[in-house]
Amino acid sequence: VQSAAACGAERDLYGTSRYANEVGEAFRSLVPAAVVWLSYGVASSYVLADAIDKGKKAGEVPSPEAGRSARVTVAVVDTFVWQALASVAIPGFTINRVCAASLYVLGTATRWPLAVRKWSTTALGLLTIPIIIHPIDRSVDFLLDSSLRKLYPSVGKPSSS
Repeated sequence: VQSAAACGAERDLYGTSRYANEVGEAFRSLVPAAVVWLSYGVASSYVLADAIDKGKKAGEVPSPEAGRSARVTVAVVDTFVWQALASVAIPGFTINRVCAASLYVLGTATRWPLAVRKWSTTALGLLTIPIIIHPIDRSVDFLLDSSLRKLYPSVGKPSSS
């Protein structure tokens, strides 16, 4: 299963909200925890909106009515699980650990002031985001192709976002 971008599909309507929690995690050392949790709320809203959108599009495909419900269900479930893993859980955890490790290392290996260490950690977290996106997306594709997507091969596999 290829991503929507790889298939030449239309542009994602929800834009960069997909990366909200990664940005929130990068700024964790500088902002109140509520701001980080808000970033997860934005990213989770994106996941839900994308799943609903993919379900609507699957329902609009002309075909026999008998398979419509299954096609919509598969589109919603597949998109929701894929996005929850590839857009929220795995990248959020990854950026959190990169930032926590860098803050720890900078605290033990340098005598930089705390503010400099925190801003350096935030910069490293932000710079890490574009590096991790494609490997995570491909890994989630592989994971779902090897597990969940084996449950619905006859319905047709939706393309990930």
